[in-house]
Formats: sequence, structure tokens, C-alpha cells
Amino acid sequence: MATEQELSDFLKSVEKRSFKRAVYHVRDDEAALDIVQDSMMKLAEHYGDKPAAELPMLYQRILSNCTLDWFRRQKTRNAVFSNLSDFDTPDGGDDFDLLETFAGASDSQQIESAEDSTRRAETLHAIELQIQQLPGRQREAFLMRYWEEMDVAETAAAMGCSEGSVKTHCSRAVQSLAKALRAKGIMP
Repeated sequence: MATEQELSDFLKSVEKRSFKRAVYHVRDDEAALDIVQDSMMKLAEHYGDKPAAELPMLYQRILSNCTLDWFRRQKTRNAVFSNLSDFDTPDGGDDFDLLETFAGASDSQQIESAEDSTRRAETLHAIELQIQQLPGRQREAFLMRYWEEMDVAETAAAMGCSEGSVKTHCSRAVQSLAKALRAKGIMP
């Protein structure tokens, strides 16, 4: 059984990555925060008595389910309401740019030219857009495997599918990303 301290430490260790993952899926900071909070609450309420070693897999599955629930609620809301003025529309403001934030967190003190900085920001933005355009399951598998650094078995358990499906989703995601980025002139 996980102690309260172990549960607390685990939740602290996954909060930022969970938020980033949720933002990639729902593309809305506030909704992502709600999803992460709901996921953490469900883990603590329903699975706090499980061994600490089981918490990561349980949490990943709960986070995936909460994200799917959010999409279902959005679909239902869109089907029920026909008046477009009832919906929040994007204000065109600055969105949280995860890749730019992540890439900017460098330990080096090297000064970058404005041209290089702009080129890097444009490249990261293009990559982010391509990841967002992946089909949902491919994006989920890709982010878990390469962002969360989960192995195939962990990803399969979290996604509720076979390891072969995870490999297929990841392979297709990588091929799609490589093709799309090459077409934009972005090479590794």
C-alpha cells in the first residue's frame, strides 16, 4: 500500500508532464488543468490504497480516460447546442507553446541571434502543429512513448490495447511526422 507521502510524491512528479500531455490533446490550458486535477483526484480517491509501484500505470490510464471523457462531453455539448454563440471561440491570443517552452529551458549560456531564435521557434511550432494533426490514437501513443518515455508494455496498458497496436500507432505517427516535416523542408 502506498503511503500518503508516496502518493503525494508521485503526483508531484507527474503534474507537469500530465499537463503538457493534456494540452496536446485538448489544446486548451484550462480544460487540461481540469483533466489533470480530475485524474489526480480519482487516483487518490479510488486507488490510494494500491501499492506505489502500481500508481504510474493506474494514473496513465485514468488520465487517458479523463481526456476521452472530456472529448465525449464536448461532442455531446456540440450535438445538443446548435447556437454557435453559446461556445467559447478562440480569442487569437498567445497559446501555451509547449515545445517552445521546453526548448527554451536550456542550461547553456550561449546567446542566440534573432534570426536563429526565430527559425528555431518556427521549426518548433511546425513540429507542434504536425503532432496535433496526428490521429488521436497515434498522437497518444507517440506522446506516451517518446514524450513520457514509457516502454511499449506500459503504453499498451495505459491505452488499453495490445503492444502490437502501440508499435503500429507509433510507427505510423513517426512516418507521418517525418513525411510532413520533410515536405516543409525540416530535416533531422
